[in-house]
Amino acid sequence: MTQTQSGTGREVDHDKLMSFVFRAVEEVGSALNAALVVMGDQLGYYRALAEHGPSTARELATHTDTDEHYTREWLNCQAAGSYLEYDAETERYMLPPEQMVAFTDASSPAYLPGLFQIAHGTIRDAPRIMAAARAGDGMGWHEHNADVHVGCERFFAPSYQAHLVNEWLPACEGVPEKLSAGGRVADVGCGHGASTILMAQAFPEARFVGSDYHQASIETARERAAEAGVEGQIEFIAEPAQTVDGEGFDLATTFDCLHDMGDPVGAARHIRGLLKDDGTWMIVEPAAGDQVQDNFNPVGRAYYGFSTLLCTPTSLAQDVGLALGTQAGPARIKDVVMAGGFTRFDLVAQTPFNNVFAVRP
Repeated sequence: MTQTQSGTGREVDHDKLMSFVFRAVEEVGSALNAALVVMGDQLGYYRALAEHGPSTARELATHTDTDEHYTREWLNCQAAGSYLEYDAETERYMLPPEQMVAFTDASSPAYLPGLFQIAHGTIRDAPRIMAAARAGDGMGWHEHNADVHVGCERFFAPSYQAHLVNEWLPACEGVPEKLSAGGRVADVGCGHGASTILMAQAFPEARFVGSDYHQASIETARERAAEAGVEGQIEFIAEPAQTVDGEGFDLATTFDCLHDMGDPVGAARHIRGLLKDDGTWMIVEPAAGDQVQDNFNPVGRAYYGFSTLLCTPTSLAQDVGLALGTQAGPARIKDVVMAGGFTRFDLVAQTPFNNVFAVRP
């Protein structure tokens, strides 16, 4: 039977409808899988498969000291989604080498557990975001559950480790030389301090101030710095971007946080005041194009999801509430920094997940 949707005036194509229905079923499986990947990470399923090789459900349960009923269903779901391979003759499940890197090698930029963890945590807070959307309110970063905070660090840190010291900083003209000579760095919005600590390890003569308004994140950053043996180089302070004290910094950095700020123009203006006249502000933001349609791809889709449920509410919970969005794109970022008093803005590096800009007074 032919149906016409009054909103479009177009007839419904039954084959296209059913194709979309089955695609939606696949998406429900993917949504559930976010929790299952977190489960596999936290219960040690992936690590056990990497260590012991192909395993039955009973063997995996033994290796991880968990219940076999759960390992059986978890393994079957992972195999159905092609995360694992299954040998019907031996009833064993294998973690392919590519997935082994993605789920067990925390030093690889392809490491994925943090991405699933932040997604899982973000989804858990969705009821509060729905209420905020009705009321036009926001929800602060500090109000989210710990999976959001920990997952964020676990997702971005491997990329920072792979690119920050060897690629991104050298792309900012003169910056490595200044840091090697004992320069000063303000890492604004530092979170758990992964970026600050990496820079401190690479430039032992430099001195750093890492700031974030979230007190719990700053406490974690201090612990991480002590564990890394660089606490003497870094002062971590709980301050919003607009109130960090000081001047004469050679480098300021913001890693994946400018779009989260309620008043990014005010933050840019304040960062301008922190820097020397020949200083550099390195901005790392999620990869995005300037046109909405430029971001209609898998990475853009994931980032728009985070923007709706996490980043935009975070900005709206603050003064001004500009809500740039995770996919703001280079042109909007440039407008922000120019309004803050900078005159040079250059895209200096890119990865599948990030754009890196060098900004100068």
